[in-house]
Amino acid sequence: MRETTRFAIEITQHTGDLLLKYFRKNDLDTQIKWDKSIVTEADMAADQLIRDAIQSRFPDDFILSEEQERVATHQDDQSVWIVDPLDGTTNFNLGIHVWGVLITHLRKGYPDFAVLNFPLLDELYYAESGDGAFLNGKRIRVELPNKYRPLSFFACCSRTFRDYSVRVPYKVRILGSAAYSFCCLSRGSAIIAFEATPKIWDIAGAWLLVEEAGGVIDTLDGSRPFPFQSGVAYTGLNFPTLGAPDEAVLERSKEQIRMM
Repeated sequence: MRETTRFAIEITQHTGDLLLKYFRKNDLDTQIKWDKSIVTEADMAADQLIRDAIQSRFPDDFILSEEQERVATHQDDQSVWIVDPLDGTTNFNLGIHVWGVLITHLRKGYPDFAVLNFPLLDELYYAESGDGAFLNGKRIRVELPNKYRPLSFFACCSRTFRDYSVRVPYKVRILGSAAYSFCCLSRGSAIIAFEATPKIWDIAGAWLLVEEAGGVIDTLDGSRPFPFQSGVAYTGLNFPTLGAPDEAVLERSKEQIRMM
C-alpha cells in the first residue's frame, strides 16, 4: 500500500469517528442546498477536518469538495483531491447505517488512488491505479452470477425510475449512497450499478474501484468526468454512471436503461 493511500485511510477513519458523534443526534442542524440535496452540520465539520488534514500535509495540492462548490482552478501538473465528506447524507440524517467518507486523489486528471470508508458497516474500500481493489485489506473482484453465488442485484438510486425506463432483469436495491452501489458491484454482490445524477465527488473513487476490481464503468450519456479539467464548475454537472462486471453486461444494460 502506498504511503499516501495509508494517509487517506487514516483521514477517513478520523472523519468517521467525528461523524459518529453526530449520528442520530436529534437536533442536527440541517439545510436544503440549491440543488435540493441535504447538508448538515456533520457534513461541514467532516469537510473541514478532511481539508485541514490534506492542506497540512500537501499544501500545494488542489482540493475539490462537495461542500465547497468551487470551480476547478488547478494547474495541469498539480495533484488534485476530490472529497465527499459524507456520501449518503439522507441515510445519515434518517439514522440509516449506509453512509461513508470518500477521498480520491487524481494525477494528471485521472484517479490515482481512492478510499471509501463506511464506518457503521465496518467496510473500508480502497483502490490504487494498477494495483487492484480491496475491502478491509482483502482483494475484491467483480463477479457474474454462478452456481456458487446464483443471486445478484441491480443497485441504483431513487431517481432511476423517475427519469428512466428500466428493463433490467434483476432484483433491485436502492441503497441511498452513490458510492456504495459501486462498492457492491466491485465486491461481486451487485451485477449492475447505476446512478442517475451523481456529481464527480460521488463517483471519482468508485470509478477507480470498479476498474481495479476488474469491472467496466461508463456514463450513459457520453459525458466524460475524466480527465478532470480546470475552469469547470463541477457543482452543476451530473454524470449518469453505469457499472458492470464486463463489456457484454454493460452494453446490454445500456439498452435496458433508457431516458424517458
